[in-house]
Amino acid sequence: MRATYQTTLAERVDLMGRGVHCGAQARVSLLPAGSDTGIVFVNRGADGTIRQIPVSPTAIRNTDFATVLGDSHGLMCSTVEHLLAAFTGLGVDNAIVEVEGGEVPIFDGSAIAFVEAIEAAGLERQDAVRRYLKVLKPIRVTEGRSTGELLPYDAGFRLEVEIDFAHPLIGRQRYAATLTPEVFHRDLARARTFGFMSDVAKLWSAGYALGASLDNTICLADDRVLNPAGLRYSDEFVRHKALDALGDLALAGLPILGRYHSVCGGHKLNAAVVSALTADCSAWTVVEDTRKRARGHADLGVPVAVPAYRAES
Repeated sequence: MRATYQTTLAERVDLMGRGVHCGAQARVSLLPAGSDTGIVFVNRGADGTIRQIPVSPTAIRNTDFATVLGDSHGLMCSTVEHLLAAFTGLGVDNAIVEVEGGEVPIFDGSAIAFVEAIEAAGLERQDAVRRYLKVLKPIRVTEGRSTGELLPYDAGFRLEVEIDFAHPLIGRQRYAATLTPEVFHRDLARARTFGFMSDVAKLWSAGYALGASLDNTICLADDRVLNPAGLRYSDEFVRHKALDALGDLALAGLPILGRYHSVCGGHKLNAAVVSALTADCSAWTVVEDTRKRARGHADLGVPVAVPAYRAES
């Protein structure tokens, strides 16, 4: 079943944690928002100025090791992908995200902290009808050995992710599913980010991963996982790549009705596919129901969502 109406948070959520790249304490607050607001990131400067950045392809500023949003005034917020994945997976259409510290906290390296906070707050149904971005024709982006493709798909949103790492504990892995809140919660929400000991010095020298630890990252030596508790899923690596893809695709600004297939992808590829899709007006249309098409096209300024529900507070 697909929800018809937009949703927002039933109450405010405040979270504090460490930024995985900056290494400093960071705070994020999730606030209810009115219908058709979308997901909007807000930063309050020391001088009292307020910057607002709605989630959209034009907000993407960097995708090297995380998804970074900004505007004409510069960068504003890094590592937004896990939070956006949680909004998408649980069906949150409208929310204000206030950030302090320039980076969304990493917590345990997955989306589960955001999921649990949103579920505790609960979702509130709104009067406005939810809209979707329906893929009408294939959009394909190839960058070296990486390929990302959005295709028409009539049964909701389907995610197909393949990875291939030259490491004995990863190798080739594949995850595929048609996403629902239940599937998201079961399969993707707890999948953590990962990295390799051999890359640590290079990342630190470039100013990345300064807050990474075994508490928030799966760390791989040449022949073993260094985290004492091991993996949460036998294929946790591809599941996390799928989680990242879900969050990055939220940058389309609308919930996608289509099938996304990526091979050896990452943030840069995901963002490139979103930009390619939204730049081609013949490749998509906006619908209010999966069974009918809206007249003409619409600006991509409303939120990302999938089937919603009301959680018990």
